[in-house]
Amino acid sequence: MRKLIPYALAATLLATVTPALHAQMVEPPPANFKKVSTLVQLPDFLPGIGRLYVDPSTLPVGPFLAYDRQGHLVSSIYMVPLDSMNAHANWNNLGVAQEKVDHVDIVFNAGHPGVAMPHYHVVLWYVSREQAGRVQ
Repeated sequence: MRKLIPYALAATLLATVTPALHAQMVEPPPANFKKVSTLVQLPDFLPGIGRLYVDPSTLPVGPFLAYDRQGHLVSSIYMVPLDSMNAHANWNNLGVAQEKVDHVDIVFNAGHPGVAMPHYHVVLWYVSREQAGRVQ
């Protein structure tokens, strides 16, 4: 049953991503988004993820907008705390860029600056798996 929770969460997120963000396909994102590296002690570019921006009012879940080294939007990431999932919390009307989603990854993270508690990264990729692999 526990293995199904991340998949059910992804389905819920995909079904509730309105209203959409009006994110630009190239940096910078909308003015309410701040570079994560200016908010917490993280590098400006995270290999495998990219350069992250978030609207601080949406923390810890996000969405975080991720850009590659050329400044192109590659994904939106939600950082969903495990304790909230275990408490059966709901997240409705989460924002997302108005881009076609190519694929979704759900990755466990034990915690990092900015979201210290264990959580899942739910990544909506707007680029192919091959292109996502180049975000290094």
